[in-house]
Amino acid sequence: MSDIPKAVLYYYNDSIWSCAVLLALEEKGYGEDEVVLKVVDLAKGENYGPKFLRLNSKATVPTLVVPLDKSLSVDVESRYKAITETKTIIEFLDKSRSPLSHTNTTSQAPAPILTPATIDFAATCKLFIEDLIHSEDGDPNNLLYMNARDEESLRTLADSVLPLMKGKVHALNQCLSDAQAGNIRASDKVVKFWTSKKEAAQMLLEVYENAKVPSTALDASAQARREEYFKVAKASWEVALVHVLTKLNEKIIGPYTLGEQYSIADPHLTAWLARVVMLAGGSSSDNGNVVIEKLEKHIGSSLVLPNIVSSDAPRTDAERSSARTKLGIYWDTVKERSSWKKVYGHGLH
Repeated sequence: MSDIPKAVLYYYNDSIWSCAVLLALEEKGYGEDEVVLKVVDLAKGENYGPKFLRLNSKATVPTLVVPLDKSLSVDVESRYKAITETKTIIEFLDKSRSPLSHTNTTSQAPAPILTPATIDFAATCKLFIEDLIHSEDGDPNNLLYMNARDEESLRTLADSVLPLMKGKVHALNQCLSDAQAGNIRASDKVVKFWTSKKEAAQMLLEVYENAKVPSTALDASAQARREEYFKVAKASWEVALVHVLTKLNEKIIGPYTLGEQYSIADPHLTAWLARVVMLAGGSSSDNGNVVIEKLEKHIGSSLVLPNIVSSDAPRTDAERSSARTKLGIYWDTVKERSSWKKVYGHGLH
């Protein structure tokens, strides 16, 4: 199979949506040599370089570059297309390897079909993936950068995100400088893109760089930026995320999103939940009950996920102590899968 054109996945290990695609690759049974993995170091801003932007003008990972169907022969010049949306990548991976597919494969692993067969379940998948997990309210990257609602937590957050934010701003400054000096060719559209990304990153960088300065010692401008940051962070965690978590817990059929069978919504939810749990102080060794407790504690009183009640009959203290949420059960269930162990075996990220 070495001479057959292969798909190339551009990813970053700490990228949540890269993790979703890696989960899908494992669930679909792709062989180690069937997809070439190439790291794009987001900490160094490699996703903003002109070379990567030619593949994905949005500068995001994951990006899957796949050979076109009519150029899969070794004696035909290969042509490729780039798939840049996580949802579309996972759908492509699901369709490209199935019991009925004729793609070149070296793997003997099963190739379960993840896409639901019914219209109702397809609509439910859309609700999970598009309306909740990938919604603005549930944006895990926003939750990462806004994961502080007081001065103490801001100091802690700054220690972890400052290197990433500095690397991002440095890379964007370098791109803009090289373009201005004529060292690289960049269209006006690309320059505007770099500029807008730099301005957004710079605003957060200034908040993080002042994290160790007490509010009383900040000038009026810096103090206003911090207050606005806390306001947005509070809304993100205590309102928007609560809405998403509550809906997810309500809509999950259990133990997986659509019931007993793992579906195309599950790589998305697993990666998303792993990131949110990590941000709330959870770990891969925590069980479902502990994870939900940590989420509720981190978010505050606005989040109380209901436990599953099997009947209306009164329950004993022992029965109450073992009561569990749907999301808690989901967590415990996906942790047992080989895909989880491969992606999160060394911890959440």
